[in-house]
Amino acid sequence: MAVFALPLALLVVAVVLGLAYGGGPSRGGGTPDDRPLALSPVEAPDAATPACDRLLGRLRGDLPADPAPLPALRIAAPAPPGSVAWAGPADRPDDPVVLRCGLPRPPELTPTSALIVINGVGWLDLAEPDRDTFVAVDREVYLAVTVPRGLGTGPIQTVSDVVGTALRPRPSR
Repeated sequence: MAVFALPLALLVVAVVLGLAYGGGPSRGGGTPDDRPLALSPVEAPDAATPACDRLLGRLRGDLPADPAPLPALRIAAPAPPGSVAWAGPADRPDDPVVLRCGLPRPPELTPTSALIVINGVGWLDLAEPDRDTFVAVDREVYLAVTVPRGLGTGPIQTVSDVVGTALRPRPSR
């Protein structure tokens, strides 16, 4: 089971390392500075599929959030396939929202997993003390959205709306 948990653990480590060592948004009001966000690659066997291309194409630009939209971030080259990121909230701009598309099936997904349905999309919430990683488990590809705790529901609602129109549903179990 530990072998299957590795991709999701790497996702979290990649976000943390990218923040710690790769630069990110400035601390000036939540707008990104000129440094791109460094994201470590994670296993994403379906990242280059048409499904991920459709999804990412619809998620370019700012991400709605309260009280202000989160600006899209440039990802440092070589950008991991299937990735997009937005600056964190104004009070924590170095804590971005990161979406990864094309991930393997999460090992935490079992027949008894509690799912959260947001705007018609089934998400598995992998909660941590300072962030939540939501994994969409009922679409043609798996994707994860890591959101800083306390940001509110705006970003995941927006992503859910886009996922619902861009990706075909499939059974989640």
